[in-house]
Amino acid sequence: MSTIRQQDFIDSIEDALQYISFYHPLDFVQALEKAYNKEQSKAAKDAIAQILINSRMSAEGKRPLCQDTGIITCFVKVGMDVKWDKTDMTVQQMVDEGTRRAYLNPENPLRASIVADPAGTRKNTKDNTPSVVHIDLVPGAEVEVMVAAKGGGSENKTKMVMLNPSDDVAAWVEKTLPTMGAGWCPPGMLGIGIGGTAEKAAVLAKESLMDPVDIHELIERGAETTEEKMRIDIFERANKLGIGAQGLGGLTTVVDVKVKTAPTHAASKPVVMIPNCAATRHVHFTLDGSGPADLKAPKLEDWPEVTFEVGEGTRRVDLNTLTKEDTQEWKMGETVLLSGTILTGRDAAHKRLQDMIQSGEGLPEGVDFDNKFIYYVGPVDAVGDEAVGPAGPTTATRMDKFTDMMLEKTGIIGMIGKAERGPATVESIKNNKSIYLMAVGGAAYLVSKAIKKARVVAFEDLGMEAIYEFEVEDMPVTVAVDSEGANAHTQGPAIWKAKIEELDGKLK
Repeated sequence: MSTIRQQDFIDSIEDALQYISFYHPLDFVQALEKAYNKEQSKAAKDAIAQILINSRMSAEGKRPLCQDTGIITCFVKVGMDVKWDKTDMTVQQMVDEGTRRAYLNPENPLRASIVADPAGTRKNTKDNTPSVVHIDLVPGAEVEVMVAAKGGGSENKTKMVMLNPSDDVAAWVEKTLPTMGAGWCPPGMLGIGIGGTAEKAAVLAKESLMDPVDIHELIERGAETTEEKMRIDIFERANKLGIGAQGLGGLTTVVDVKVKTAPTHAASKPVVMIPNCAATRHVHFTLDGSGPADLKAPKLEDWPEVTFEVGEGTRRVDLNTLTKEDTQEWKMGETVLLSGTILTGRDAAHKRLQDMIQSGEGLPEGVDFDNKFIYYVGPVDAVGDEAVGPAGPTTATRMDKFTDMMLEKTGIIGMIGKAERGPATVESIKNNKSIYLMAVGGAAYLVSKAIKKARVVAFEDLGMEAIYEFEVEDMPVTVAVDSEGANAHTQGPAIWKAKIEELDGKLK
């Protein structure tokens, strides 16, 4: 029997959440490096470069990899021979206390994204609690913990299906993956749970994402089990889709596929697919009563030396003198460097703006969208001399239902976000001669370095969802939808799917 100190457990959770906020797992970094070296699509290669550069910068600066510092999922396996030194807190409460301390750490504050009353007021809990905790009692005298911080953009792309027993899981994944768009920030991992009941399949899928990236080792030694054969099959099918990094088209969409199964009812085949994004964050540790977890910092030399250079013909833009007519010259796929003033706004701000406009109240005092771009972002709080903390884009499709209103009622000339826009929104952009620019999801700390000044101009009570004014300098973006409606997120993957088929044909 071993005695685990409550304080050691709480301290270990706190340290682990700080650790994963700025350290990618090295196996994931190495997988991205392989993808970068292999990639032939310039747009996808540039996106992976920015993710890798951001990863190294975060490790050096000990600041979050992504502005979405996630919802905490924690798998806790408690040995049957474990005794706790105190019993005044449950495991859930201990995880929550560690989470609270990690997210309120003044040296590296993490973004609080959790809202209570999800079907009603959706009020932010301010400390990112409660966490989602799964507890198992297992043999032994240790406590094993696997903890992850899961971003909302990838979590929202979770898919669940009840297949017939004879249905092909790999075929379902191949059909479903393109419908998920790029809001999950590929390249990443797919976790797939099969069997049990609906909720069991979901837990299996989430737990599978805690495993290290090892698909290339598996391919090299050869698959032996049903699950291993399925992993390779899905990995190959997924990458032949040509979705690519950030959904711009390319050779690598997933860097690994994980599969966990459980026995199920003879009439059932529940399947859940959960993607992990380019800000994959998890760590494992074991407590045996000898003290808190000792998480070793990785060596910076383990990160690849990757550079991102803007090419010739890159368009540099002064946002303070820009007109709508100027943007008509921008074409899909162009790289643009933005300098000047932009305003921010995401889900809650858009809903409040809609209510104010519909009531006749108009825009809030101090908010002038005329000839401005709106950036879909909820930044991390600044520390030290930072203008703002990590401030990467959020998924743009969530703002689609507000786009007509914003383009027709506010005076904005364009939008900045991540991933694709829906067909109706692309048509609205075309009809309004507007433009949609894409920043790289998973490069939040890198993006924040282009933000020189930041201030809240409206809705301060919304916290990270307030409207900010940013002054930016050479902020890199890609024209994802131009004023003619040309759409990089449909054309890019289609082109690269055809190219991959052609390459496969030549190899055969």
